[in-house]
Amino acid sequence: MSAPVPKPRARYKISRDPSTESNIMAVDKPEENYRNPGQIISVDMNCSRGTCEKFIWSVSLPLTPSASVDEEMKNLTEIQSDSSSDECPLTPASPKSDQTPSKAAGEHSYTDKIVPHVANVQCGDPQSTDPLEARVAKKPRAATIRVSRRKQSPSGLGSRVEGSIRESAVARSSWLDFWKGRKHNVLWATFDGQLMSLWKKRSDKFTEYVFHVSSISSVRQQDKGRFSIYFRKKHFEFMAHSEAVQVGWVSSLHASRGQDPPAPPEQHGSLVLKEQRSKVYAAICGYNLWIYNSKEDFTLGLGMTIVSMNVASVKQTGRHSFSLITPYKTFNFSADSSREMVAWLGSLNAVILSALSCSEVALRLWASPWNKVCGDCGSPNPEWASINLLLVICEACAGVHRSLGSNRSKVRSLKLDSKVWTEPLVQLFVIYGNKAANNVWGHNIPAAEQILPNASRDQRAEFIYAKYQRGQYRRGHPLACSQTLLNKRLGEVVHGADVEETLSLLCSGAKVLNITGDPHCLSAITLAENAGQALQTELLRHNEFVEAPDFDQQRLPLEPTRLEELHGKLDDERFLFSQENESAACDVLDLREVISIFDLSSGNTHEFEVLTLTDSLKCSADARDSLLSHMLHIIRVVLPGPLTDEELEGVLAVSRVSLLEGAGLQHVEVWALLRPGQLLICPLLPHALRRAVTLSQNTHYNLRASENIIEVTTAGMLLYLQFEREQSCSSWFSLLPRLSSFMRNQHQSMYQLPSRMCGSVPPEVERCISHITLYGLKVEGLYRCCGTVTKITQLVEELHASPTQAILGTNEGDVLDVAGALKQLLRQSVQLIPASEIDSWAEAAAHTQETKRLEGYRRLVKHLPLDNRATLAALCGHLYLVQLHSLVNRMTAHNLAVVFAPTLFQELAMSSDMVRLTKELLIHHTLVFLNKEEDLQEEELITVF
Repeated sequence: MSAPVPKPRARYKISRDPSTESNIMAVDKPEENYRNPGQIISVDMNCSRGTCEKFIWSVSLPLTPSASVDEEMKNLTEIQSDSSSDECPLTPASPKSDQTPSKAAGEHSYTDKIVPHVANVQCGDPQSTDPLEARVAKKPRAATIRVSRRKQSPSGLGSRVEGSIRESAVARSSWLDFWKGRKHNVLWATFDGQLMSLWKKRSDKFTEYVFHVSSISSVRQQDKGRFSIYFRKKHFEFMAHSEAVQVGWVSSLHASRGQDPPAPPEQHGSLVLKEQRSKVYAAICGYNLWIYNSKEDFTLGLGMTIVSMNVASVKQTGRHSFSLITPYKTFNFSADSSREMVAWLGSLNAVILSALSCSEVALRLWASPWNKVCGDCGSPNPEWASINLLLVICEACAGVHRSLGSNRSKVRSLKLDSKVWTEPLVQLFVIYGNKAANNVWGHNIPAAEQILPNASRDQRAEFIYAKYQRGQYRRGHPLACSQTLLNKRLGEVVHGADVEETLSLLCSGAKVLNITGDPHCLSAITLAENAGQALQTELLRHNEFVEAPDFDQQRLPLEPTRLEELHGKLDDERFLFSQENESAACDVLDLREVISIFDLSSGNTHEFEVLTLTDSLKCSADARDSLLSHMLHIIRVVLPGPLTDEELEGVLAVSRVSLLEGAGLQHVEVWALLRPGQLLICPLLPHALRRAVTLSQNTHYNLRASENIIEVTTAGMLLYLQFEREQSCSSWFSLLPRLSSFMRNQHQSMYQLPSRMCGSVPPEVERCISHITLYGLKVEGLYRCCGTVTKITQLVEELHASPTQAILGTNEGDVLDVAGALKQLLRQSVQLIPASEIDSWAEAAAHTQETKRLEGYRRLVKHLPLDNRATLAALCGHLYLVQLHSLVNRMTAHNLAVVFAPTLFQELAMSSDMVRLTKELLIHHTLVFLNKEEDLQEEELITVF
């Protein structure tokens, strides 16, 4: 891949004293066929001030041999005139800075030799002689949390990505802190000797920046791991986490100098990129479409990203718009006119067609964007396939697949083996193909272990053997530990169209043939044929005699290694690690790789644990608030859809699991959140309905350690949670009983009877009050809005039968149902205010003075039966808490009195005096239900009228 460089590069140094030029300046070697060896151009400027500033540069490579020195002077003028606040170009120094130049040791120039210093160059501060000293020192953002993890091995699978591109002396890759003007980021940088690419994540398919080495005017090395790359009008600043990495980058860039610029683009022009809602500049260079942020960047050769036409297709989407479709992303462009759009479509289609030389089968398979790249290494236009794995692969990977044997991978050509490509098989690859295959076989590939198209034969073999022979990255089916259940589930699935689950079952070892010996037991192929499932039948036929990896070989044991202490900071969907507090990042974790999070805090120790498929990190902070802010940020990133603060309150564990319910064999992947007394199930679809499972002291748990499964048995429900790592499973199993016990104590303290009060509250009423106090105080219209009648009736029956085992939901609708059940329970139970005393209560409520009324209430409360008094006190105390949240739930003391007066006083409820009585009972419940000596100890109460 290459980038256009339309303009020549003016490379110059500044000096005042010609006698010192040999010591402080260096010029690039002249390019053959374009400039004379050793030719130097010297121009005097600003002589009117009494001193002459002399600019000396070598004649840089022009686009044509006729490029003149005047054009070079024009380029120099453009550099001087650019004064962007974000970019600080080199400009001639003012007379005030005419001093003896100081030398910065170790500073590199992009020339044949190391240049100690560039003299008399100002940038921002006219008094400064060094542009780097003139700017405010840039440093990475300070770390915010301590991190402990397994020390990364310098060799092995983790180094595959780096090793796959280090095939020459100049190739390089590492994490670098990056500044463009004032904008700071941490990017994964790669250099292949021609192109330097900057990526936000190692797994990204499209870059943030990319440029050809011929676009660079100079490279400078500074202290503390810093170095800068200069273009004509812009520059990038980098910081490596060690001096060795810094020196490696500078030396690699220096060694690659002198390369010819790429050929001029075939077509270029402005387009609107709809995703960014901004104009970009695009250019077709060879078989690639380069996208630039602006025309200025195009002239500098500073690209934003490259789209390979080998893996792309294009189609018109509107009068002036078209889409460029790749396996990884669709780019939607808009041209200024239909004429420009037609020109772009013609050019792009011509490039795509010229890159393709294929058969009809290949064209049909490549119609799916996922099939246009190799399913293993990502090479474009793969011409081979593993027909039992539904995988389209390149020739290099096909050679390794053959070495696996036909009992693992059946390799066929898209062009030569025409007889094997039946219509059902072609449809399988078009509909499913690489996407489905990698969802199963490549479900858990860490970014550091994924091979690239230029991987060596040994690296390719190691990766493919790990992927298909050991099943190291596959998504094992939840029933994988039971051969009987696998075979049974396969017999069920082939009756339908879920080919991807069939592939998962085959990957986990389900047998296609009838291995029981029972002549009445049909094979999966026969079942699929009888059900009329042609695609299922075709897939099963090609997997009839295929062997699957053993389930216990899925992950290799981790080598015991010592821990390393790092400093961490969060950056959107990434976790940045550095060796020192304010040093450059040495590694970056994509938070999308996280599979479990656990809050391990205890006492004065504040820490949480983060698990990925291959690593474990413990994060610690000095304060609880700081710890929670980091942990909740990670949880919000990994979980699908937005979550409210209430849903995340008290979360102690989060894990990605396979969920099986009851005795069925169907499973679904979900995220599970563990809170005190509650298990929250979040489906992977962002807007799917979440549901809560209440955990009580009567909930039972069983661990099946060999399968990483926890059985959760609660009232009328049986759940199986299968975890991806043994560590996640064991941590959950230790937490679940503790949280159920905590919930039992929590339920007992949801309300407290007034001091020295005898009597008891019905357990079903107690359960409803506790549940609503926990989950319903902020539900709008609580007790006023009606729930579902059938659900309320069912809840009342369950609460009567077993108050502790009844399942009470926590979402808004469920809380309203519980509130309706509480009102129904109070109406069905013994009347709290006996009918014989209602007249006395009405007489007390009729007093005009509030103090007289309250005295009457206190007197009447003492005459109530003990259980009635305790229940009424609990209800009034609960309603007092409800009205404290009236700004959210809209239920003031008056609104609650209107709702509950009929429950307490029945036919007299419509009287304004009785509504006022009910309101005063809940407002002054402590005064009414406590003795006088206890009143003095009560704090002032807040009431919303």
